[in-house]
Amino acid sequence: MTEPAVNTQARSWDEVKTTTCYMCACRCGIRVHLKDGRVTYIDGNPNHPVNKGIICGKGAAGIMQHYSPARLSKPLLRVGERGSGEFREIEWEEALATASQWLSEVRARDPRKLAFFTGRDQSQGLTGWWAAQFGTPNYAAHGGFCSVNMAAAGLYTFGGSFWEFGEPDWKHTKYFLLFGVAEDHASNPIKKALGQLKARGAKIVSINPIRTGYSAIADEWIGIRPGTDGLFVGALIHELVGAQRIDGDYLLRYTNSPWLIIENPGGEDDGLFVRNAQGSALVWDGHSGSPMPALSPDAAPKLMGRYKLADGRRVVTAFTLIAERFLEPEWSPDAVSERCGVPAVSIRRIAAEIAHTAFEEEISLDVPWTDHLGRYHEKMVGRPVSMHAMRGISAHANGFQTCRTIHLLQILLGTIDVPGGFRYKPPFPKPPPPGVKPAGKPGQVKPNTPLPGPPLGFVTAPSDLLVDAQGTPQRIDKAYSWEAPLAAHGLMHMVITNAAKKDPYGIDVLFMYMANMSWNSAMNVPDTIRYLTQKEPDGSYTIPKIIYSDAYASEMVHYADLILPDTTYLERWDCISLLDRPISEADGPADSIRQPVAEPDRDVRPFQTVLLDLGARLGLPGMTRNDGSPRYPGGYPDYIVNHERAPGIGPLAGFRGPSGRAQGRGAPNPDQLKAYIANGCHWYQELPDHMKYYRHVNWAYLDWATFFGFIGKPDPVIHQLYCEPLQKFRLAAKGHGAVLPPPEHRERIATYFDPIPYWYPPLEGEMLEAQHYPLHAVTQRPMAMYHSWGSQNAWLRQILGRNWLYMARQLAAKLGIADGDWVVVTSHHGQIKVQAKLMDGVNPETVWTWNAIGKRSGAWNLAAGADESSKGFLLNHLISELLPERGGGYRYSNSDPVTGQAAWYDLRVRVEKAADQEPISEPQFATLKMFAGGK
Repeated sequence: MTEPAVNTQARSWDEVKTTTCYMCACRCGIRVHLKDGRVTYIDGNPNHPVNKGIICGKGAAGIMQHYSPARLSKPLLRVGERGSGEFREIEWEEALATASQWLSEVRARDPRKLAFFTGRDQSQGLTGWWAAQFGTPNYAAHGGFCSVNMAAAGLYTFGGSFWEFGEPDWKHTKYFLLFGVAEDHASNPIKKALGQLKARGAKIVSINPIRTGYSAIADEWIGIRPGTDGLFVGALIHELVGAQRIDGDYLLRYTNSPWLIIENPGGEDDGLFVRNAQGSALVWDGHSGSPMPALSPDAAPKLMGRYKLADGRRVVTAFTLIAERFLEPEWSPDAVSERCGVPAVSIRRIAAEIAHTAFEEEISLDVPWTDHLGRYHEKMVGRPVSMHAMRGISAHANGFQTCRTIHLLQILLGTIDVPGGFRYKPPFPKPPPPGVKPAGKPGQVKPNTPLPGPPLGFVTAPSDLLVDAQGTPQRIDKAYSWEAPLAAHGLMHMVITNAAKKDPYGIDVLFMYMANMSWNSAMNVPDTIRYLTQKEPDGSYTIPKIIYSDAYASEMVHYADLILPDTTYLERWDCISLLDRPISEADGPADSIRQPVAEPDRDVRPFQTVLLDLGARLGLPGMTRNDGSPRYPGGYPDYIVNHERAPGIGPLAGFRGPSGRAQGRGAPNPDQLKAYIANGCHWYQELPDHMKYYRHVNWAYLDWATFFGFIGKPDPVIHQLYCEPLQKFRLAAKGHGAVLPPPEHRERIATYFDPIPYWYPPLEGEMLEAQHYPLHAVTQRPMAMYHSWGSQNAWLRQILGRNWLYMARQLAAKLGIADGDWVVVTSHHGQIKVQAKLMDGVNPETVWTWNAIGKRSGAWNLAAGADESSKGFLLNHLISELLPERGGGYRYSNSDPVTGQAAWYDLRVRVEKAADQEPISEPQFATLKMFAGGK
């Protein structure tokens, strides 16, 4: 009898729809295959500009995210104590009416008493605008504990940034330095690009304490000590400047290196640029032997030197000060080697390799272009050395200055937006820094009134801070105060702590979206849980009302009072906008949408539509018409199509105008979303060749970018190696100016606001006895997970269902620890018990683990004894949101003192073999009550 053949032609779908993935920040294009309306398969969209058909394990596992048992299914109102999981299901009308009542009371009394903070959502253009219309300055997203010092360092230096806002010139680079890059971000483009580099024979050097993922395939791995990257880079600069292996022409033309700085120690103008009556910075002209405007086409500026002006003032070029700093012996490879754990001979060799590649292997493209001064260039010449950096740099208290040091190295080599170097992604470059200022000063926050500007922005002087006459912070997170003056993304990690302590004041409503602040996103988990449940003497909660929106039953859900259940990313409209965090490629702008490819089978609504509904109910001006009716009755897709930030400029740049043919600027097109769907849910416009490089000074690009609304006027973006705004803060700390820091903050400002990049040790480590906590402890993200969403995913859990504490074999031998032993890890703040795993590719003084794996028992509807909770763990239990106590004095946040970036990676610990070898991680918290999951 013949066995029946397996039908290999059977199709598991009857329909295919395109949309945008949301399993990480990469935002790849995907094709979703459906059978009878149910998702059966996801693959990559080969026509998408980001991934070009590539899909990773996370993206393919989106089907299990969509059908997760942890999905919330109905609005909920708390009926028990916070943390008890006691809720009653309610209808949406009751949920929205309740939220509206709570919010309207706050807005009518004091809009500051609403703290609105969002996690890793991708609609910050909408949420920030909503906060401004509400009138609260207390808004920010997750960037304050993720990447703010990285973004700020770039935007204050060269008008761009690492992370999602720029990329190496993968096609032409020959030498690539990779600093602390997380493997879960932009993973498909980076993996593809690294493969191309390997195929072309380009050298990849990875600087990272841990050798996994990208570092594992690098040609050279530098297992640096955490937090010392700035020393390593400074030593490279020392070598290059000493050997005069720098691009002097690039520095003179495109940076403020030749700008004249006043040398007047103790004076109110010390360290500021010399400017003429029109406000133009001056350079010393070599032809006339006198000052001239820096952007004069006739100037022949001197790069080095000290001079005396006609009025007797003494001045020096910015580059003279930079060179003098990095030529000091303290920056030599021999001086930094021991501290950063990199042999001096390796530092010298890498510096020589960089110089050789940059200057002996320069790239010249036969592409004519014209610069901002009208000078015609026959070719586009580039230095094929590129760099990329991420959380390994940003999550330290010295991250802002370290990142600025990396940018200084790039610019000294002339590798910003040139062939082979680091390239901007539109809408960058911006003026350094962008001109928008944060709103929320005293007198700007009024009942039932929008803010006069956005709650987030860029300060350039103490007068821009959000403080009162006594220096008291005006925001609940103390962003834009003397504690964190350049806090461009806010300090989300401080909101709950400050609110519970009523420092600087208490709040009435905490409104959060996709922010797992009671667990994975909490520095200091036990105290955060205590703050969320803390009560006043009268029995009321210190944080009176908490509204939370999420698609899943995360740990945070249990501590909220009102739950607004969100959809999955396959059930809603989304907009990945040029006004927010676009998907642009270096060759041109791009944006994309998500369309609902499946209908919800639960009583849930997209958060963005809910937010617009609440705005209309509250009567927020931007969300209502003159007659009080909703301005966007169709919800978020209505907003995406019809909202305009400026005439003709809306959330989406493609298919604008009545005919859908306008790009970048044009009237709203009612069929815009249909056009995106027909184009695979994305839009991309490749720039012509003469606009692809030198965009910071490329006249054609600057003119085009002005039309597109990326910049206000076609001025050149001059790289600011010497950052004058920082010097203005230093002068204030020394008693100069109308706005001065309180005495207790002056030394801190004077120390860390150096206008020239430098290195200082991570703050926490300097406040501890090194012998008590001799080891560094860091986390990183695995390629298969993204934040805490992934480890509830049935497929991804099979790849990584728990984590270990990884350590070097030689360290373990010294401590008497064997592979698989349970160990106790102790910081100045807490203690955990975890299982150790030994490895070779790790800095010998560093222990580490995968982040976001450990779960609280019962959360995410995982079984109470799941590995994620019984064996998994978080280093967060060891981290404090405040720096160690010093003699009972004021405790600053455990953050970068310039930007407020959370210093997750400054953790110092000791490790010992546990007396108790029971195979369960500690601490263990009470099991959370499980929710009825999605279908």
